[in-house]
Amino acid sequence: MLLVRHGHCAPHSTQQVLDTITPRAVLRFAAHLTGHEPGAAGDWRAGFAVNAALQIRHLADRGHTHVAIALPDHDSPLLEVRLRLARETVSTLGLAPLTSFVVPRPRTAGTSAVKTFRAAHGTVTAVAAFDDDIALRTLTALHDLGLAAPDDLAVIGFDDTEYGALVTPALTTVRIDAEVHGRLAARAALGLDPAGLSPEPGRIIARDSA
Repeated sequence: MLLVRHGHCAPHSTQQVLDTITPRAVLRFAAHLTGHEPGAAGDWRAGFAVNAALQIRHLADRGHTHVAIALPDHDSPLLEVRLRLARETVSTLGLAPLTSFVVPRPRTAGTSAVKTFRAAHGTVTAVAAFDDDIALRTLTALHDLGLAAPDDLAVIGFDDTEYGALVTPALTTVRIDAEVHGRLAARAALGLDPAGLSPEPGRIIARDSA
């Protein structure tokens, strides 16, 4: 049996789950990624750094020099890693220092957060979202504020979930080889040889939002 914990996971609640089910193995994705530097895109850990950098590079290639990262309203194992990689990419590309803000639930709170951020950071012209969910919240907030992407604020997601193609404007995002990453994670948890599994490099799915 596989149990996946995703989203709103406080440390104490996670520990309660572990104490209850006494799992054979626990795989924490961030533990495998922390401290790993950008490298070959086919390496599932170094490749994560490459894929995360794609967001910022796509925005920089389109002339954006002031970029923000939009974050979830809950702790994520990958939050610290993504922030570090985004800051490193911004620095490498010679862009303005990265700013960040949280886009919370519900819809009205997200709209208020985006409005407040834009009022305080008028030079920011593009947002790299933590994932597609946060990107879609950001696009919804812009709509509610009478603004639009990419003219008022470019927005790019991460993960390429199916909903990104269904909204207007359609969401530009980063597609990763999720299936192979999942298989590698399963083999790591079971102590199996990962030979023969190599994720395809991430790539930009260019649509209308950025």
